[in-house]
Amino acid sequence: MSLLKQQRHESRKLRDSARGQPCLVRIPGVCSHDPSTTVLAHINGGGMGTKTSDLFGAFCCSNCHDLIDGRVKHRVFDREEIELMHRQGVQRTQQHWLDVGMVTLK
Repeated sequence: MSLLKQQRHESRKLRDSARGQPCLVRIPGVCSHDPSTTVLAHINGGGMGTKTSDLFGAFCCSNCHDLIDGRVKHRVFDREEIELMHRQGVQRTQQHWLDVGMVTLK
């Protein structure tokens, strides 16, 4: 597989693991801290309607997800800051998966 064109890997187990979890993106002044709205929010795949593999998602409440996906605007944070907070959430989510054994390294 070419490094330029990569296959998307999906995992129902990883997507479902977001249900009921705290938001790990935690955008200040935006996050609802409501685990009942948490879903797996994917890093942008590089094109309209393109998602990355499920491994590159973060546990994210609906408020943070709306901001990440551009459905709402924020007066304080620019796109780069929002993307950084999303990527930090992805890192925290991957650490959680490693800690609970959902993702393992050989």
